[in-house]
This record gives sequence, C-alpha cells and structure tokens, in this order.
Amino acid sequence: MEPMGEKEIRASFVNCSKGEASRINLPVGLDGLPWADLDFLGWRDPGAPDRSYIVAPRADGVVGVTLRVPQGVRRSFTKTTVCSLCVTGHPGSGVSLLAARKAGPSGRQGNTVGTYICADLACSLYVRGKKRSQLASARYEETLPLEDRIARIVMNLDAFLDKVFEE
Repeated sequence: MEPMGEKEIRASFVNCSKGEASRINLPVGLDGLPWADLDFLGWRDPGAPDRSYIVAPRADGVVGVTLRVPQGVRRSFTKTTVCSLCVTGHPGSGVSLLAARKAGPSGRQGNTVGTYICADLACSLYVRGKKRSQLASARYEETLPLEDRIARIVMNLDAFLDKVFEE
C-alpha cells in the first residue's frame, strides 16, 4: 500500500459525513507505519473502543469505511474464531464482529453490513508473519504461497466493501 496523509485518509470515507470524517482519531505515527506490508490501513479508535476504521486502495480509488462493534453482541472468550479477511485464527476476543453502515441512501436508512475481522485489524501483518496470533503454536501452517494469501485478503476485503456499496 502506498503511504497516505491525513487529508487523503479523511477524504476517502464513504459511509459517514465529512464532519464525522474530520473528527476521526487517526492512527498515531502515520509516517512510521509499515506501508509496504499493508494491504489496507486498519485501526481501532483509542478513545472509542467500539469504533474501527479501514482505508483500502481499490481499482476506482481509495475507500475508507467506519466500523462499529454492534451493541448486544456477546463474545466468547473460550472459543477460537477466524478472521474472514486473512483467515487467521485467534483465541477469545481476537476476532470481532464489525459492522459498517452502508454507503449512500441505504446507509442513511440505517442499513449495515458486518463481518468478522482481526480485532486489531493487523491482517496484513499476520499473513506476512510480521505479527503472530496467540494460536501460532497450535495453528496449522498454511501451504498457500504468500502472494496468494495476500490476494485472498484483497479479494475478501473487496467483497466486503462491495457489500458496503450495495443498495
């Protein structure tokens, strides 16, 4: 992923108002992020733990979406769950159900779409072995080449983002 600045990130959001985008807490140290190892920029809002954000390059430009942990969702801290983007298994609360308000009129009516994603949104780093799940020792090693695992993240994220744009 190419490095991005604050203005480009804020302008990319498609499922919130410009005012809301201007108030998003961006990740600290944008200049120091491992951009070459990222397929998308994802972060949790440190001031509001139920809020997360994803900014991703797509064929038609950079797209940002706001995400929330749905209210009333019970989390099991004993089960193993798998991220729908990178297919990394995590114990307990290592994967979160995150919901994105849909873009456009559908989103203004309150419609959302959700998926299970690594709670820290570090999917790209897990796939590249730069970060390890707590299940790393018990995890089966994938035989899929790195390039194919990266393509899978991009494909899975694109499918989720397509749902954000669906009417």
